[in-house]
Amino acid sequence: MSVLIGVLALQGDVREHARALEACGARTVTVRRASELERVDALVIPGGESTAMWKLMRAFDLLEPLRKRIEGGMPAYGSCAGMIMLANRIVDGMDGQETIGGIDMVVRRNAFGRQVDSYESTIEFDGAPLEAVFIRAPWVESVGEGVEILGRVESGESAGRIVAVRQGRLMATAYHPELTGDHGVHRYFVDLVSKSKDEE
Repeated sequence: MSVLIGVLALQGDVREHARALEACGARTVTVRRASELERVDALVIPGGESTAMWKLMRAFDLLEPLRKRIEGGMPAYGSCAGMIMLANRIVDGMDGQETIGGIDMVVRRNAFGRQVDSYESTIEFDGAPLEAVFIRAPWVESVGEGVEILGRVESGESAGRIVAVRQGRLMATAYHPELTGDHGVHRYFVDLVSKSKDEE
């Protein structure tokens, strides 16, 4: 039976992520409540605005349930603002801004600049070329020993910056793979979730 992956539906490209996951053989459901979170095998945290997302998670009483599920081993993937939410530490956050945490990394908000600085680029993801869309994207300043770097910016002023990572059952990208026709990132995550389920 295919895995059931929730897409956090507080803001961001919810439908686009769901379509990409379904194209990779997963079943999907939107998640807005803690009770809905309990049903899923894994969760995608889409892009959006990380400070608004944190406040919405608080308003919907989701922050602590999310932390508990992730601490308990639930796989999760965060894109753009989702990467910020999965970081243990952030730079340039609002005063008091909280994250879910889980990945031992320091992430800088809006590192690539403002909305007008958004761009597309080909990068490598896990050794394969991939089209990446960056929209007011963060980047990873540093990672701990247990974090695998899956992708870096290859050219331009930001060359070498870390934009895709994995730590155990958690992964994150600074870019939006749901906005391209390339399902490489989603396929990687669905495989990760399937393997995690087999291990249980």
